[in-house]
Amino acid sequence: MAARAYWQGQIRLALVSIPVEIYSASKTGAKISFNQIHEPSGKRISYEKVVPGVGPVDRDEIIKGYEISKGEYVLLEDEEIEAVRIESRKTLELVQFVDTCEIDPLYFEKPYYVAPKDDLAEEAFIVLREALRKAKKVALGQLSVRGSEKLVALKPCGKGLLLETLRYADEVRQGQAFFSDIDDAKPKKELLDLATTLIEQKSAPFDASEFEDRYVEALRKLIEKKAKSKSGKAIIEDVDEPGTSGGNVIDLMAALKKSVGGQKPATRSKKSA
Repeated sequence: MAARAYWQGQIRLALVSIPVEIYSASKTGAKISFNQIHEPSGKRISYEKVVPGVGPVDRDEIIKGYEISKGEYVLLEDEEIEAVRIESRKTLELVQFVDTCEIDPLYFEKPYYVAPKDDLAEEAFIVLREALRKAKKVALGQLSVRGSEKLVALKPCGKGLLLETLRYADEVRQGQAFFSDIDDAKPKKELLDLATTLIEQKSAPFDASEFEDRYVEALRKLIEKKAKSKSGKAIIEDVDEPGTSGGNVIDLMAALKKSVGGQKPATRSKKSA
């Protein structure tokens, strides 16, 4: 089944317009989700809309409300919300270019692939891609889709372009508040050298396929095992836990030396060799 485009329209750079299609670069199919089941009957639990002191209510009696103080809401009709929605314009205008390193990773949200819509758009698409690559810049713009406006960054990705939605400034917490109590003291040189050596020993090219969600895999195996079981009893399997020292005091120097001595230099994965 062919992938469905998340957005279709045109990228505009000054007077140049490039018809494109945008596709989600991530997928959620690998995740496992559960339903709540009424154990005595084996049937799925459904949910009712209930008001305290009133009981179940009909869907047509429900409107949206924004809480401005405890228990006090501004009530909004669907028509009022629709009236202020951003029109899903079919143009993504590139308004600024920045160095990739200028965007803090905290702002990146979700990736999308961008491809030319047809052969006629391909030449201008390639020119934009290579110009961004040569300048080592990322393009910024705002994409209007599904009633909202998203801040986006656009950069080369192989033969295509990668668009990443960004969080707005008011959606990101500043880290200083969480780090203010950390000591400003510099570490001892020997400790720092040992830690640096350990990092170098464990360094290797990034390959996402070398990692797997071990919890999801364990759940999948449990589900398969439970599906084949006829007893219906709980299947509990012990998982080995990493050993602990049993105390809070750690000899950092000894631990680092032992770690460095027991590590082999990281090698390239089989797939990247």
